[in-house]
Amino acid sequence: MRVLHLVHQYPPEFIGGVELYTQTLAQAISQRGWQAAVFHRSYSGKKALKIEQQDAVTVFRASVDALSPSLRFLSTWRQPDIFNFWKTALNQFRPDVVHVQHLMGLPVTLLKHLTRIGIPYLVTLHDYWWICANANLLTNYSRVSCDGPRAYFNCTHCAVARTGKRSAWVGAPLLWGLLADRSRRLKKLLRQAAVLLTPSDFVRRWHSEHGIPDRQLRTVKLGIPPPDATLLRRRPKQDELVLLYVGGLAPNKGVHILLEAFRHVKGNLRLAVVGDLSPHPHYTQLLRRMADTRVTFLGRLSRQEVWQAMAEADAIAVPSLWHETFCLVAHEALAVGTPVLASAIGALPEAIQDGINGLLLPPGDVKAWSNALQRLVDYPQTLEAMRSPSADFSSFEQHVDRIESIYREILENRP
Repeated sequence: MRVLHLVHQYPPEFIGGVELYTQTLAQAISQRGWQAAVFHRSYSGKKALKIEQQDAVTVFRASVDALSPSLRFLSTWRQPDIFNFWKTALNQFRPDVVHVQHLMGLPVTLLKHLTRIGIPYLVTLHDYWWICANANLLTNYSRVSCDGPRAYFNCTHCAVARTGKRSAWVGAPLLWGLLADRSRRLKKLLRQAAVLLTPSDFVRRWHSEHGIPDRQLRTVKLGIPPPDATLLRRRPKQDELVLLYVGGLAPNKGVHILLEAFRHVKGNLRLAVVGDLSPHPHYTQLLRRMADTRVTFLGRLSRQEVWQAMAEADAIAVPSLWHETFCLVAHEALAVGTPVLASAIGALPEAIQDGINGLLLPPGDVKAWSNALQRLVDYPQTLEAMRSPSADFSSFEQHVDRIESIYREILENRP
């Protein structure tokens, strides 16, 4: 059996949650006897379809021009070069099923062609892009969380704000029409999918409330590759508490909220920030200016180094401003028994039990975060009571079991 993964970008050119998940899943499924391939858009080199072999996975890199945010939005409608590369990849690999991981920056014609030639596809809803053009339910004009389109008027406001030009309001009627048409086209593609997978119950409910048939939606939580427990060391008890942030350094992650709250905390508290400093340089500069001498930026760490940092920390902070769809970091922290301080938003309350294995705090509320941190400094035994490795998580192997069974189900039920 042959499965082709369709994703917007891929390692080593881009390294993010969706990209790494796609790579890991493709490799895992190939080890189970499937022929696996990945098709993605690339921004390196001249216009061409490059075919590479990564272990047992065939990778089709469709190299085309770079995209500005505006062109990425418009690419949903039509991209002849990408479409031709797609047809070539399909003819060469001849998949039995296509797993769509993300379609950002890719045209709807790719999936329409699958329907036309009779190849079934499923979609994993890693974020909210299929309904929210921003993908993260955060407004461009106020940077606050949003519940989704309201007749596309708020979406139009977002689109105008993203241009940074007040004169863009002249084109507001056109933008409104494009956003409405985008929604119609993408929702049609979702309804034609064999299955829609969501990483959490929150994401499933949210899409159901926004017009996606509930019968298609299925929650399949992501698996956690368990750490080598023999390599993890607990930090000897000290007078100071160590708070750890692991993740992307982008505004939607709310690291600036954490740093602002941290500045108001008195006592022996240290913050270590783990994350790539390069993708958002202006935001990184802001964070460095906000940080006091108790904050250390560690940059990117290896997987084992991240596990070790989590085991040694007294608590993990997840101050997200957007509706997290799963949050691997929170689950990984709980897997090694480290309490998590998280925003009470999105799927995070599904993992964090307030006062049991962590604390749930209002997203974006500097005072609430500051007060919570101060209480932990004043009463550190509170954290110790919440420190216990969680057994309530699936391994990545169990996750692959679920995905493989869904592939087989789709193939058995196709016309």
